[in-house]
Amino acid sequence: MPKNPWETFFDHHAPEYMGNVFTRNTKKEVAFIIRELKLKRGRKILDVGCGTGRHTVALAQKGYNVTGLDLSSGMLAQARQAAEKAKVDITLIKANATAFRLNTRFDAAICLCEGAFSLLGQGEDPAVHDARILANMHRSLKSGGKLIMTCLNAMKMIRQYSAKDIAAGKFDPYDLVENGVMKVKAKGRLIRVKTREKGYMPGELKTLLEKTGFKILYLGGGTAGNWGKRPIDPDEFELMAIVVKR
Repeated sequence: MPKNPWETFFDHHAPEYMGNVFTRNTKKEVAFIIRELKLKRGRKILDVGCGTGRHTVALAQKGYNVTGLDLSSGMLAQARQAAEKAKVDITLIKANATAFRLNTRFDAAICLCEGAFSLLGQGEDPAVHDARILANMHRSLKSGGKLIMTCLNAMKMIRQYSAKDIAAGKFDPYDLVENGVMKVKAKGRLIRVKTREKGYMPGELKTLLEKTGFKILYLGGGTAGNWGKRPIDPDEFELMAIVVKR
């Protein structure tokens, strides 16, 4: 069975991932997470789509018991190195966010910066894909556990793409999905990876979260590097939701 295209991309991109501009505000982001979750040290946090572990490791440094889950072996390898360098213990699990099932129940969860949510494989139904991720996170939380998540802002996509782009297949206006190609170095050569990314209108995300069994505490702007509770800017990249398991 062929790899999920995102697994292929991130396996190869992993060594360069921390050079991305949106990774530069980890300290402030972790302070925001801790402030919003209001958890005592030692509590269990699940990081879905943990990537290189920048939030996972930083939260562990603050005294939390953190489990990171990701599809990419390459990204998890970077997370292990980061944990070793920081001298913290974290649990790392290779799994598809649409299909995992853990015995542990967590006090809180995070799913940030399109680590899993919004990133589609070829042929995957966006509604089914993301609903499964939310259901898995909901099941993994204790009653009353909070989730902080971000996803791509469909308003920006709609304002960005033209009728010509839609005709060319670059944007699906029905499912609000971008279709693109990313280039990544693999064994000394550039390979092209076809990608699909789902955007959300605020009301659509609200309905999906509530249908899954979450109560909305906040839904607004939340682009990486500029987290904070504020009205949504139609041109920003991401939305943020803070919810609690009913």
